Amino acid sequence: MILEDSFYQGKDVVKIAKQLLGKVLVTHIGGIYTSGMIVETEAYAGAADKASHAYNNRRTARTEVMYGKGGTSYVYLCYGIHHLFNVVTNVQDVPHAVLVRGVEPLEGIEHMLARRRKEKLDSTLTAGPGALSMALGIHTRHTGVPLSGTEIYIEDRGIKVAAKNIVAATRVGVAYAAEDAYLPYRFYIRDNKYVSKGKGL
Repeated sequence: MILEDSFYQGKDVVKIAKQLLGKVLVTHIGGIYTSGMIVETEAYAGAADKASHAYNNRRTARTEVMYGKGGTSYVYLCYGIHHLFNVVTNVQDVPHAVLVRGVEPLEGIEHMLARRRKEKLDSTLTAGPGALSMALGIHTRHTGVPLSGTEIYIEDRGIKVAAKNIVAATRVGVAYAAEDAYLPYRFYIRDNKYVSKGKGL
């Protein structure tokens, strides 16, 4: 079942980041179908979060999509190389988002391998936000795409992740965010090999 917009429009971005674990990210891009189970996420709490692109209500051409209603994609370029996929959450003008950091490949693995120029499946295929976006065919041109559409969407396939198997940790690469760098806003499934190797603080 494809998640409805109401799932994304909840007010607690941390709760949504945890609830996304076990959901399935699906892409149908250029006639190619791929999917992966979400195993790692990071929450970004908008204007009040010094690690967020929208901290202090910063609005730019890139971040404007974050101010729309929850249920769209926010894809940005990191280090001029990596396309990072985020889910916009909350309601109009509240710029919350969840970064998807890792997925476990499920369907279309041969296409993921081709996109990543790999010959065999291992954890590096989709562990890490840049890797998973490349494997699933997600590009900055997909920013603003509705997650209720046909190109990119997230499904609930009934996979349940027990609370005891959800690890909370600090986010990766946000040392600039002062005290907010220490917030336990990264969540991942314990012992899943497709969780990224990135280290928080």
